[in-house]
Amino acid sequence: MTTTTRSGRPQVAVIGGGIAGLSAACTLGDIGVDVTLFEAGDRVGGVIQTEQRGGFLAEAGPNSLAAPPEPVMQLLETVGIASRRIAPAPVAKSRFVVRGGRPIALPTSPGELIRSDLLSTGAKLRLLGEPLVGAAPARHEESVASFVRRRLGGEALDYLADPFVAGIFAGDPERLSIRHALPKLHGLEAQFGSLFKGAIAKGFSKANGPRADTLFTFPDGLAEMPAALARRLEDRIRLNTAIAGIRRVGEGWYLTGDRNQLDPLHRYDGIVLAIPAYRLAGLAWEGIEARPLIDLASIRYVPVASLSLGFPRAAVRHRLDGFGMLVPRVENRKILGTLFTSSLFPGRAPAGFVNLTTLVGGARNPGLALAGQAAIRTAVLGDLEELLGITGAPVFESFRCWPKAIPQYDLAYGECLGRADRVEREWP
Repeated sequence: MTTTTRSGRPQVAVIGGGIAGLSAACTLGDIGVDVTLFEAGDRVGGVIQTEQRGGFLAEAGPNSLAAPPEPVMQLLETVGIASRRIAPAPVAKSRFVVRGGRPIALPTSPGELIRSDLLSTGAKLRLLGEPLVGAAPARHEESVASFVRRRLGGEALDYLADPFVAGIFAGDPERLSIRHALPKLHGLEAQFGSLFKGAIAKGFSKANGPRADTLFTFPDGLAEMPAALARRLEDRIRLNTAIAGIRRVGEGWYLTGDRNQLDPLHRYDGIVLAIPAYRLAGLAWEGIEARPLIDLASIRYVPVASLSLGFPRAAVRHRLDGFGMLVPRVENRKILGTLFTSSLFPGRAPAGFVNLTTLVGGARNPGLALAGQAAIRTAVLGDLEELLGITGAPVFESFRCWPKAIPQYDLAYGECLGRADRVEREWP
């Protein structure tokens, strides 16, 4: 930043009021930058949306966060909500994967794996041979499915990798890049030549990603976080202000709105872009090459619908003694998985009731995600009746459809990252 405002502070525009934009704006403000955040919608928080009604709490987007790195923890301290974090219940350590029409606990140790019904004896023996499988060439671009099939076998792909990918990305392992979608697994092979050898060297819990006991949320849901950040920014947030274009003149940046809402002569020293890739690709640019981020339009997004249902505890036969269940593609069900929300965190259902959040759609069944609440409710209730033994109608319901829910880190994703990095290098 080479120029400043009359007050002596540099001016920066943050475009996008999701959690990334809010965090960036608060961090810049705390180091003395005169920051303004522009949000196209009538609220901040992006996909973080919490609904509370009748003693039930439902998350329309993410339901929890992994234990934050130090800078994020400092930000939570700064906005005054770090002490409000709540951890999952001990029972949430268990996760279930459906096989043969019933949820089976995911093994967490070699002993549990030997005793588990999740994999056949042949598949378990195949896992033992993983250290003997050679590593792929260093620059080889490989799908998640190809990687797991090569190292662990087809059954491990069906009942371990596929449901895992569905739970994180709502994605198709045949199309996702192992390098970008699951970089820790890719790194274990690259560094140790074997997943098992790498997991032993690093510790199984670290190699497998965040454990249930490292997750957290807040008593009133994840919406507490964007709300706290917004309070700190106060009048520096401009809602209902969509940015249509960016103009570069000399060392300055100028913004144009889609409804003549902005002063085209207001100069900014820097810009933070915190909007989805498909919106970045659509920005109009002046003073630099035409649409330098247009290639980001090739990043594929999948639709996901979230349906939270509340039932009397007596109406659910399953013990709900875990984090939730994931459903592999080979089981031919409508749903991707279900979170046992009221088992995971306290305060998600009234006493004597349970709260279940089910996800549908994704790369597996995008049409269902867009089919509407009634059709999705019918599909979800049908699967939950068979898998969890649910009877009767729900007493609580909260629904949200995200037409562009989750970006897919496909095999060409590295090229998109490279182009975005080039833009940042040319216009720091």
